[in-house]
Amino acid sequence: MAALEIDWFLRDVDWPHFATIPLFTGVVGWLINWTGLIMLFNPIRFHGVRIPGMRELATVLPRKVQGVPGLLQGGIGWQGIIPARAAKMGSIAVDKAIAKLGTPAEFYQQLEPEDIAEHIVAVFRPEVPDLVDEVMTRERPRLWRDLPEPAKQAVYARVQAQLPGIIREVTDQIGIHIDQLLDPKIMVIDHFERNPRLVVSIFRDFGQRELNLMVNFGFVFGFLLGVPVAFADHWFGQWWLLPVLGVIVGWLTNALGMWLIFEPPERRRILGVPVQGLFPRRQAEAAEAYAQIIADDVITLEHIGDFLLDGPRGDRTRQMLADALRPAIDRAAGPLRGAVRVAVGGTSYDEIRESVAQAAVGRTITPFRDKDFSAQQAEKIRALVARRTAELPPKDFVEMMRAAIREDEWMLYAHGAIMGLAGGFLHLWIFGAGG
Repeated sequence: MAALEIDWFLRDVDWPHFATIPLFTGVVGWLINWTGLIMLFNPIRFHGVRIPGMRELATVLPRKVQGVPGLLQGGIGWQGIIPARAAKMGSIAVDKAIAKLGTPAEFYQQLEPEDIAEHIVAVFRPEVPDLVDEVMTRERPRLWRDLPEPAKQAVYARVQAQLPGIIREVTDQIGIHIDQLLDPKIMVIDHFERNPRLVVSIFRDFGQRELNLMVNFGFVFGFLLGVPVAFADHWFGQWWLLPVLGVIVGWLTNALGMWLIFEPPERRRILGVPVQGLFPRRQAEAAEAYAQIIADDVITLEHIGDFLLDGPRGDRTRQMLADALRPAIDRAAGPLRGAVRVAVGGTSYDEIRESVAQAAVGRTITPFRDKDFSAQQAEKIRALVARRTAELPPKDFVEMMRAAIREDEWMLYAHGAIMGLAGGFLHLWIFGAGG
């Protein structure tokens, strides 16, 4: 009986139609994952047409649809899913990883405040004469103009001699209050949002091999899923069955590709075979690549300086630095302070001291923005981030990497389903209906 059924199958099957179905689903599976990667990463910036009122109109659409990158930018077009979600990934990166990698105080200590102080003194010392001239010319122009040059030089020399102590006080105060002055979450989110290319780099720099493997596995998944599709198409012989099954194959191909990359986070055995997601399997290597990006481009001394002075807490930083500088200026005046008070009046002295303090605030932070010095300090941050990232629980590591696409994975699956449907119709057009 079985032999008769096999003979019937072999005799009646439309071999070109039947045999090409797995090949078709394999090629479509490869194309689905290949184009899926393009959707994930490209373009970095929104490409399309912005339409006034589109963003507001999108708010009445279903929540998932609102997340389509084109609608996020208020227009019709596209931005890669990961770049479009750069700010969200920055937020989760802080919550899941960076917050566990170290407090602001730990990051600041890794940058070695003693080295920062020495660098500030080296940069600031030559500027002291200009700073003093600027303040005195503004506050007491006649007195300063009439002061003999040797006396001016003595003032410059005394301030420069006191400079290391003044700057040490400033860097100590920054360290004491750094948790109130620096918000790594805001800093990281803002930086990722302004530089979505960094988020793409986090995936590309260490995961390109796995992403390429996912594309190649698209063919394998598609081919294997195509075998039962070919039999179902032959047995039922309905023309519409192939496009419908193509939708299922396309959806599953993308779902299996995402599973291959991220799941399971921790190594486990399935049917005796050790299984782990491709990304978490290389967490230690990923930690190095991730740490390099964070240290070179995100949590840098340069960006910390920008945030301290110009971020949302910049006023607090300036006030704290001015408070630290006032007594230091008194110490720099030393035994001359009484004579200066008599010469210019107590109120004028206080005004001069305040002007010096305010003018010096920016100069004490400006050396933070020195790119070369920031690059030297980056190695210390890189080592800390790499060590702590490697120690993260695999589940947190996967969540950090997957955060940028989790809400939008349905778009990848829908894209796979549409391509599967198109592949089914294309096969019908080329080979006709089976049966």
